[in-house]
Amino acid sequence: MDKRILLGGLLVALLLAVFISPLASPWPDGLERVAEDKGFIHMADIKPAISSPIPDYAWPGIDNQRIATSVAGLTGTLMLFVLASGLGYLLRKKNAS
Repeated sequence: MDKRILLGGLLVALLLAVFISPLASPWPDGLERVAEDKGFIHMADIKPAISSPIPDYAWPGIDNQRIATSVAGLTGTLMLFVLASGLGYLLRKKNAS
């Protein structure tokens, strides 16, 4: 694949993550809404086995919610790109030999 296309896609994804993610709805998603309506939302308070590095889609320690969400979106997008690129590289090398 042409590297310009790959980098262009990454740039678009990063721009969306930084500028569109703060506009996400603050209302609960479908499953959370049903849990609230049916009265079992308290069951979600169980501590997970592995804690999230970016809880609630906001970067910890940043007081401004919009900036915290943008930083979390930027970080998550870059992390996924690096992981997917690394996996693609490993699979391509394996198949090439």
